[in-house]
Amino acid sequence: MPKPRIALVTGGYSSESVISYKSAVTILNNLDKERYDVYLVHITPEGWYHPAADGRQVPMNRGDFTLTLPDGTVNFDAVFIGIHGTPGEDGKLQGYFDLLDIPYTSCDAASSAITFNKRYTVAVAAFSGISVARSMHLFKHSPVAPGEILRSLALPVFVKPNNGGSSIGMSKVNQASELEAALEKAFREDDQVLVEEFISGREFTIGVFRSGGKVITLPFTEVVTHNEFFDYQAKYEGKSHEVTPAECSDETARQVRDTARKVYEIFNCRGIVRMDFIYHATEERPYLLEINTVPGQSEHSIVPQQVRANGWNLKEFYSMLVEDALAAKRRPE
Repeated sequence: MPKPRIALVTGGYSSESVISYKSAVTILNNLDKERYDVYLVHITPEGWYHPAADGRQVPMNRGDFTLTLPDGTVNFDAVFIGIHGTPGEDGKLQGYFDLLDIPYTSCDAASSAITFNKRYTVAVAAFSGISVARSMHLFKHSPVAPGEILRSLALPVFVKPNNGGSSIGMSKVNQASELEAALEKAFREDDQVLVEEFISGREFTIGVFRSGGKVITLPFTEVVTHNEFFDYQAKYEGKSHEVTPAECSDETARQVRDTARKVYEIFNCRGIVRMDFIYHATEERPYLLEINTVPGQSEHSIVPQQVRANGWNLKEFYSMLVEDALAAKRRPE
């Protein structure tokens, strides 16, 4: 039997593409080449292409997502989505692959689009009984004065682009005089901005995935930042450290895992997602911050840490994700 052909897509159209390329290195190095034929595919504003061994950039056939090589046309059995930001994390590629009937390793188009929008994420979560922070959703075309925001929300607040990730464009505002600049910074990254009240507590982040029909939680991580919050520097420039597994009581661990599984089911997630929580210091319960449906996979990223803490290697883990995608193709509608 021929090996399944897997396209690993990387790049993207946003400032998060640099993180996508770091993740792609880890994924490519750890996809099991004895089980799968793996083809790297770059999706960029300049074009979609496969970097051939001879250095050529072979264009993808976008009409059917095939690859024409000297020895024939490559049709893909599944896609491993490794793009952070648009179009890999917001549902656009997922809808495209659905139209082509090609399975993929991430959440579907609807779940990806909802979770990419931070405000919609917390709104759906709150409707389902999950604790979330109080927040305001702002649009560039309808400006709201800082004073009006602070009449609804109490300082300190976080100001962040409503769509996207990697904490790009995010600020913590402790004083009213800082709010206007923080809004301008966030609006440079997105036409929508979320202003969210600060919650005092420990920050936990947990990887969750489905394999063989079972929702599995990985050992979760406590993020301890040396900055004021877990911003881009803290995530990618060594300004934080992570403790995996987190050191906490059995009851705290149970609450975080149970809430993560519930959130995974509420949003109809697929593949590996990473959820960020604040465990409220006085209420002693987790508050959902956001859901990352294409979490970072560089060697030092949190999900790979959690996979190793669970006693697995990345080759085993990525095979589980690919096999679950291939099984979805085989399952009847």
